[in-house]
Amino acid sequence: MCGIVGAVSANNIVPILVQGLQRLEYRGYDSCGVAVHQGGELRRSRSTSRVAELRTMTEDDGVASGTGIAHTRWATHGAPAVHNAHPHFSRGQIALVHNGIIENHDELRDELKAKGYVFESQTDTEVIAHLVHHLYAGDLLEAVQGAVLRLRGAYAIAVFCRDEPGRVVGAREGSPLILGVGTESGTQADPTARYLASDAMALAGVTDRIVYLEEGDVVDLQLGKHWVLARDGERFKPTEREVKIVQAHSGAAELGPYRHYMQKEIFEQPRALADTLEGVEGITPELFGDGAYSVFKNVDRVLILACGTSSYSGMTAKYWLESIAKIPCSVEIASEYRYRDSVPDPRTLVVTISQSGETADTLAALKHARSLGMEHTLTICNVATSAMVRECKLAYITRAGVEVGVASTKAFSTQLAGLFLLTLALAQVRGHLTDEQEAQHLKAMRHLPVALQAVLALEPQVVAWAEAFARKENALFLGRGLHYPIALEGALKLKEISYIHAEAYPAGELKHGPLALVTAEMPVVTVAPNDALLEKLKSNLQEVRARGGELFVFADDDTKIESSPGLHVIRMPEHYGALSPILHVVPLQLLAYHTACARGTDVDKPRNLAKSVTVE
Repeated sequence: MCGIVGAVSANNIVPILVQGLQRLEYRGYDSCGVAVHQGGELRRSRSTSRVAELRTMTEDDGVASGTGIAHTRWATHGAPAVHNAHPHFSRGQIALVHNGIIENHDELRDELKAKGYVFESQTDTEVIAHLVHHLYAGDLLEAVQGAVLRLRGAYAIAVFCRDEPGRVVGAREGSPLILGVGTESGTQADPTARYLASDAMALAGVTDRIVYLEEGDVVDLQLGKHWVLARDGERFKPTEREVKIVQAHSGAAELGPYRHYMQKEIFEQPRALADTLEGVEGITPELFGDGAYSVFKNVDRVLILACGTSSYSGMTAKYWLESIAKIPCSVEIASEYRYRDSVPDPRTLVVTISQSGETADTLAALKHARSLGMEHTLTICNVATSAMVRECKLAYITRAGVEVGVASTKAFSTQLAGLFLLTLALAQVRGHLTDEQEAQHLKAMRHLPVALQAVLALEPQVVAWAEAFARKENALFLGRGLHYPIALEGALKLKEISYIHAEAYPAGELKHGPLALVTAEMPVVTVAPNDALLEKLKSNLQEVRARGGELFVFADDDTKIESSPGLHVIRMPEHYGALSPILHVVPLQLLAYHTACARGTDVDKPRNLAKSVTVE
């Protein structure tokens, strides 16, 4: 979602600020801006276009300074417009950027209006800027400390003051913020420089010396030095935070022969799965961290917390965990979990799933679960340095690499791989995995990259279907058992990037309502593996055909489902047993992608959506 970059340096940091924003573009945004201390005054450039335009604006306007902050915004309070874009100013003295949502902004706005402050935007962020200005009495750090004590909600902020050049102050609570320490090498090559960013990726190539700020921290950046203060109730006390060497990726590679990053990332899945499984020679709890065996021996159930695509990987894992590991599993939508009364069990393994590891709802749900006494925590995550990994005792890091497209593809398939390994590890500890079964499962997992290549070869057939889908406005997706969550994921992909309304149902539920929607104008996509539910699924297909519906079926080769008028079949290259969901999701990704291309939508940056949802 929103991105922050800030810096103090002996050199001009505007190119670094803009470059940092470009490296955060994949997270999604609808406006961007940069502000600097220049000529004794505050200067800024803001745009509702892409960061590339912002770069041109700063160059044309001669914006240059050693002190500055920058931001990409995804609109929450106020429309995507220049006057709502960050950075926000207060009376020409305070400049501020903010990620997160301030829950008591209305109350603070009324208070500040009564003191004579004029608001130029509809954002909750401008409230913070005016509040810092109101509290400023010559020391920016003290003003920021006083301001954050008044805030309720989630925030990461970076602030500088016209009267204190060479100083930037940051603070975080509920939203990620990191500190970068300048080095002798890299783009900036300034050991006196200090940086702030919402993601280490923004500083890739600039510095690899990173400090992960903790909840409630306030940080003071000046040339050649920095201080971190930890919040202790209503006070702040100096603290030490470890400087870590982090090799952040500078972004995805060039597109090469692909039209979009999403297409590239779909085709990267064989490599991503191979990388995720690299080094897995056998099933052992220690794949998930030191002490995993003791944790796994002391849990009786699993609670999975996730949002969006990640929740569908969790729903798939529920089938695996209960059928293979014989352990009860519940899957909760993270954004809902902490707002209802639940029955906690300290012998629960709480599993979070997140591509970015910064998903605000999932982090909040994790903390809620821990507050209820459930301390056995594990995450399946694609970013080793993320807040989610730091918050959980155990972790399995998927190696999908940077995923630029907003609609997740390779992150989903590698999550499934990590969850299947978790299933096998729990099954082993619980005495439900023989040596022979372990060998069979590992052999199947190692074959996944080759099997996926064969699935990707189906792309030309999927393209032909996409031309028909592009003319539709609604679609149904059907799956049964283990493949129902895959149908949900296929429907989500189609609606995300093509803007076609799509819903998914367990195929057995058709006659309980959705069948009323079936007409010749409602394509019905069906996932049809050769499993125990195949014959039931065939009956569901007949229900659709009897009502004049048009079926598009992804069927395993040995299902004996044949193409006929109104029944289109693409044959999957092989049946893959328990791991079949990883193969069957790929043609659904391709169908969504090529339908979106046919409709001319912005595939990598669909409207209204962000890659990393760091606010609730």
